[in-house]
Amino acid sequence: MNKYRTHNCNELRKEDLDKNISLSGWINKKRDHGNLLFIDLRDNYGITQCIIDKENKNFLKLEKVQLETVVKFEGKVVNRSNDTINKDIDTGEVEVAINTFEILGTCKELPIPVFSDQEYAEEIRLRYRFLDLRRKKIHENIILRSKVISYIRNEMMKLGFLEFQTPILTSSSPEGARDFLVPSRLNPGKFYALPQAPQQFKQLIMVSGFDKYFQIAPCFRDEDARADRSPGEFYQLDLEMSFVEQEDVFDVVEKLLVNTFKEFSNKKLMYNQFPKISYADAMLKYGSDKPDLRNPLIINDITEIFTRDDVSFEIFKKLVKSGSKVRCISTTNTKDKPRSFFDNIDKWAKEQGASGLAYFTFEEKGDLFAKGPIGKFFSKEALVEIMKKTNSKVGDSIFMACGKQRDLEKITAQARDKIGKDLGLIDDNIFAFCWIIDYPMFERNEETNKVEFSHNPFSMPQGNLSDKDFENPLDILAFQYDIVCNGIELSSGAIRNHIPELMYKLFSIAGYDKKQVDEKFSGMINALSYGAPPHGGIAPGIDRIVMLLANEKNIREVTMFPMNQNAQDLMMNAPSEVTEEQLKELNLAYKTKK
Repeated sequence: MNKYRTHNCNELRKEDLDKNISLSGWINKKRDHGNLLFIDLRDNYGITQCIIDKENKNFLKLEKVQLETVVKFEGKVVNRSNDTINKDIDTGEVEVAINTFEILGTCKELPIPVFSDQEYAEEIRLRYRFLDLRRKKIHENIILRSKVISYIRNEMMKLGFLEFQTPILTSSSPEGARDFLVPSRLNPGKFYALPQAPQQFKQLIMVSGFDKYFQIAPCFRDEDARADRSPGEFYQLDLEMSFVEQEDVFDVVEKLLVNTFKEFSNKKLMYNQFPKISYADAMLKYGSDKPDLRNPLIINDITEIFTRDDVSFEIFKKLVKSGSKVRCISTTNTKDKPRSFFDNIDKWAKEQGASGLAYFTFEEKGDLFAKGPIGKFFSKEALVEIMKKTNSKVGDSIFMACGKQRDLEKITAQARDKIGKDLGLIDDNIFAFCWIIDYPMFERNEETNKVEFSHNPFSMPQGNLSDKDFENPLDILAFQYDIVCNGIELSSGAIRNHIPELMYKLFSIAGYDKKQVDEKFSGMINALSYGAPPHGGIAPGIDRIVMLLANEKNIREVTMFPMNQNAQDLMMNAPSEVTEEQLKELNLAYKTKK
């Protein structure tokens, strides 16, 4: 029999009454009632209330024990009185009358309390992460993460995927972020790179004749932290499939995500079959390729309205003549909102760096008119046309902005989110997934005017490739896709370009000659030259999936040992300095910045 415990702290029930048991765990809380001392004992599984009365010789000793001390209690399971039953915990109908106790691990004065989920500064939480992880909410998040990963792994195997591990030490590659470099002792002056993603390796697995691959893959990118992105490292469900088209990848991912989110959340799914939105439509209707579909507001282009003679809003008309566009958001039945509601949104837009948001409300008193600061500049006929374009009705309001397309997309996307939240239109009890598809293969750099890859250079272009007009590269669409949920991008994926000659052609459009491609992607080009199957895949972020399921806003809350915003591990003091001997062994020296 285990010498530390007969049961865990979530096991005891009424059927265990009068049993002599032993429990071990941390002292979560103490309540001293004079003649009785109540102690909540906690372990990984839950909490059991234990009591000791003043007559017990251990009472005074136990009274002085610090919270979070690790102890072993021996005693008898007894009924709680009716007025002390706690329905919030599984063991709430019983308690343990302590006979003896033993201290298994002492505890110093706590820098942060464990029994509370109160917010504390990031620095102290990360420096004492082992204490932070004892707190109920984050402890449950990490357990959820483990269960989600196990579930996903089992589901992938049911779908016929095999799990393989790809190298951690590899070569540097021009992905989207900076590499973490590792010096090679045996090859002086040369460096490994930690993989930003197993992209090339998983394609090589398909070339090797395996049909369906996956792994829960660690990825390393030297990039800045954000709420939905950890600095340094993260994990993704990396998968690749041979002899597939885009729809085959969608089928697998939709089944997996629908099953996972139904298994681990009580929230509703807006769609069991995810809508597919082209990149062009997403940027027009939502101003972003990461739309939150819980928000019903749609952005419309009404540029043409400002070419009419019966519209006299000269500020916008002049800008439209010089090439600017006008986009607007229609809000339903907002005629009774006070003037301050509209002015606050206009003020907010200016705080974001925009020139503001012009607005008016459709009203009718015999005739249609627009109420608001700019309403007088629009004829009845122009208003009817705006109503038709925006699917608006009397009582609805229009917020509009004018500018260059990229600036316009940014402010209207932000405004859509802002207005949606202010009007209470976003249901937090829903998960709304969608696919963003038909990304452009290339884009023009506004600063250099050069044509560049817009997304993933290894993607397959769409269309009849033999007839593809490469003279108009900005018109080429790719089989690239993103999966988005509630405005958060979970992953990018693509059907891969497995044809070396086509790859050379596409890279030449972006300014790479054959020699450069061979040097940068030698392993990939070489492998594709020996009979590569059509293949494609995707890699949804595990951290972001768990963040959504745990209803957290910051990825740190679902990561066991995250770094801070400056990519520092305060608990383990990393990164740290190394000795001269270590550098010498690696044939390295470093210069201190002046």
